[in-house]
Amino acid sequence: MHVQVRNSHNLLLGVLQSLKGITSGSVASQCVLKLYEAGKIGIINKSETQELAQYGAHFITNTDQPQSCNFASFVPYGEDTPLQRAEWIKFLGVFANAETRANQVYNAVRENYQCLLNLAKSRTSFKPTVAWMQYDNGIWSFTTEKYKLKYVEDAGGENVDASINKITYNISNPEDLDELHAILCTVDVVIDETFSSDPAVYNTSTFLQNINVEDHSCFAFLSNQCLWRYDKRIQNSTALDWYNGAVSQPQLVLADFIEVLFPTGNSTTTYFRNIAKDEGVVQITSEMCDRDVSLAMEPAITVC
Repeated sequence: MHVQVRNSHNLLLGVLQSLKGITSGSVASQCVLKLYEAGKIGIINKSETQELAQYGAHFITNTDQPQSCNFASFVPYGEDTPLQRAEWIKFLGVFANAETRANQVYNAVRENYQCLLNLAKSRTSFKPTVAWMQYDNGIWSFTTEKYKLKYVEDAGGENVDASINKITYNISNPEDLDELHAILCTVDVVIDETFSSDPAVYNTSTFLQNINVEDHSCFAFLSNQCLWRYDKRIQNSTALDWYNGAVSQPQLVLADFIEVLFPTGNSTTTYFRNIAKDEGVVQITSEMCDRDVSLAMEPAITVC
């Protein structure tokens, strides 16, 4: 028996029934919610070391916390590429005695990712410029997380010029605001990562209020309706599937990104929603789990 923080890998490994405890009721998995609501998974107080001691393994993402001998660090979030993050399923496979299954899943994910990557590379059209950016207490900043920048490159786009001298811009500073405005005038797609306590109400008006720019006529990403967020799949406004399913199945994220950069209108994104088109969120509920949780879930393979 074990406690797990992230659970998408458990679904793919087919060991969800060995999950006996979670440290929060906010989980972005409909099947884990189903088991939790049925009383088959309990809430564990992560500060109670005696309570945690009964489990064979307690997987943690915060490696700075005090650890007991049954703690196992699960830290795919520090990896630089999407596939490296997904490969952590092999680590969990060792604990679950499911190494063969872990290798099968990862190989399928990698092959589909590579297929989509090759498809994106075959494009001869222009490369849209993408900005990952977030707003916090009057400051806009551009991401430096390498795996996010890698998604842009693999989908056939370009990231905002790395020569930007300042990564952060204070909207109360007129000079900063002018510089930010000038940068955004060169961008084709914006991924707005700004934290929201209620993602369902975050929309284009929220973005424009935060950006504090009256004249946004030169913003191609607005006129072309290319303003996105990765909070499409959420549970209880607190758990984003971006930090769960998107980690274990990066091929779905890459497929999303290709549609974001080169929209066909024929594909529905999994993790991204276009707030420029007033696309709302999908609330994850236990009723969405319509599968036998005792069986391993197959990775979703995108046609390419």
